[in-house]
Amino acid sequence: MTTVGILGATGYAGGELARLLYGHPNVRLTSVASAECIGERLGDFFPHLAPLDLTICDELDDVDVVMGALPHAVAAKLLLPWIDRGKFVIDLSADFRLKDVSEYERWYGVEHPRPKLLRQAVYGLPELHRREIVEARLVASPGCYPTGAILALAPAVAKGLIEKSVIVDSKSGASGAGRSPTVTTMLAEASEGISAYGLSGHRHMPEMAQELSLLAGEPCRVTFVPHLLPTARGILTTAYACLSEKGRSLGQQGVREAYQEFYHDEPFVRVAATPPQTKHVRGSNFCAVFPTVDERTDRLVVVSCIDNLVKGASGQAIQSMNLMLGLPETAGLEGLGLYP
Repeated sequence: MTTVGILGATGYAGGELARLLYGHPNVRLTSVASAECIGERLGDFFPHLAPLDLTICDELDDVDVVMGALPHAVAAKLLLPWIDRGKFVIDLSADFRLKDVSEYERWYGVEHPRPKLLRQAVYGLPELHRREIVEARLVASPGCYPTGAILALAPAVAKGLIEKSVIVDSKSGASGAGRSPTVTTMLAEASEGISAYGLSGHRHMPEMAQELSLLAGEPCRVTFVPHLLPTARGILTTAYACLSEKGRSLGQQGVREAYQEFYHDEPFVRVAATPPQTKHVRGSNFCAVFPTVDERTDRLVVVSCIDNLVKGASGQAIQSMNLMLGLPETAGLEGLGLYP
């Protein structure tokens, strides 16, 4: 059986990877590593993971697949030895997502340790890059905000239904900020309110622009504003764009049918019949998308919902792993969402 190790197992994404891999029928999680709590049982750190019976180490054992659930800048350096050894590597950080090294260094403020790998890494959004992922040894799993935004807009961009300037408004639960405590995400600060941040530019925006521009075959301008919700998990995205002449000619029903056709064979994207809520996908690897047309202004409005820790992080990484290993894409990910 294929063995898997997690670097950064004590963060939210690392813990979610462990939870999902526990039920995977074709692979076995055999090693977890972290810079903290070395020597402790993973189940002592995350009590819900006690059945895994694994000890947190400072280094991984020899495994077939390495999952990196580490912060940007740290991830690339620690993953390089595994990449050089030819292992299957899936990085959940931003270190291999952007193809332009100057863009990466501008938005993340660090020098990349191996810029040549940016061209080799495959952006791990299966709905757009499935064929490349199948052949890949290094996959850069998308950010949570870009996942929701790109899936909301991809059909409209690919089919030429909108002008190439979009607005993305996203709202995320506090787990998207990671497990390290901050004043902003404290219960007393975040509860009973909602706040915008990153108005001068958020580092997930270049991912959206990169992927939508590739899909469009020309530059796509993205305005992106994220918000913090007083919830633990989930992302609700509302995207806006002016319809092109083709989009206007299709109208409401035609645009919806275009979305249904685009996602017809996708196992984890559903074109919803009504506007979705984050609760509809909580704990699952599904993305719910609801496109509509504002006929008064000739604008497309699309709502998408994902669980930021599953389809927005760990579940999507496992989806890519399945493709890389030649396994059924849905293996270990077919569980339904939690409600309420």
